[in-house]
Amino acid sequence: MKKQCPHASRCAWCAAPRGGSCASGRPSGARQRGFTLVELLVALFAMSMLAVLSWRGLDGMTRAQASTQARADEVLTLQTGLAQWGADLDALQQLPQANAIDWNGRVLRLTRRGTAGAGDGVLVVAWTRRAGSWLRWQSPPLTSRGQLSEAWQKADIWSQNPGDAERSNEVSITPLDNWQIFYYRSDAWTNPLSSDASGAAGAASPGGVAVVPDGVRVVLTLPPGQALAGTLVRDWVRPTIGGGKS
Repeated sequence: MKKQCPHASRCAWCAAPRGGSCASGRPSGARQRGFTLVELLVALFAMSMLAVLSWRGLDGMTRAQASTQARADEVLTLQTGLAQWGADLDALQQLPQANAIDWNGRVLRLTRRGTAGAGDGVLVVAWTRRAGSWLRWQSPPLTSRGQLSEAWQKADIWSQNPGDAERSNEVSITPLDNWQIFYYRSDAWTNPLSSDASGAAGAASPGGVAVVPDGVRVVLTLPPGQALAGTLVRDWVRPTIGGGKS
């Protein structure tokens, strides 16, 4: 009869007798059971689903944040453009034998004080709508009547078919479907190109030069899909006129 090895009846973890209490917490003689292949596959599938759902949530948050930031930038850009519009009108400069402001149905041109100082000359500024955008153009500082006349002609050319030189001085403000300009004269808002406006009292000085109207109204039609859409009206009143016009 063969003798059984005394170590064969003891636990492989702590050498305790089989059937007794093992010091490692495992019942002596119990077989160690691991994960099956099916259980591993189920766990991997669950983790992959959690990763996909988490990615979709983060992607949605990122897109929403980017959309909100883009709309905020559009509103800020429009506000800056309207502030510049008002600043240009506030700085209108009436010179002898020269128009301070002119609207020909396509471009609003105006002569304004320079931004650096009175000794640095004047500027010619133009606003127009071209290729679906509201645009602003500004000339270099002008110190002579010849430069002023040339800048007014360049502003008109810029509004129709600008070259690279004219485009270098333009700034795109906002997308725009349409826009209209009205002058406030003789206690009424009128089209500057209409016969009533041209015949209104104070429409022109004795020298044939149009004087600055009491107010200027711009009506902007903003396209859909932007942060702000629809019709936007902005009124400007000449600072020397008391009270507001609406």
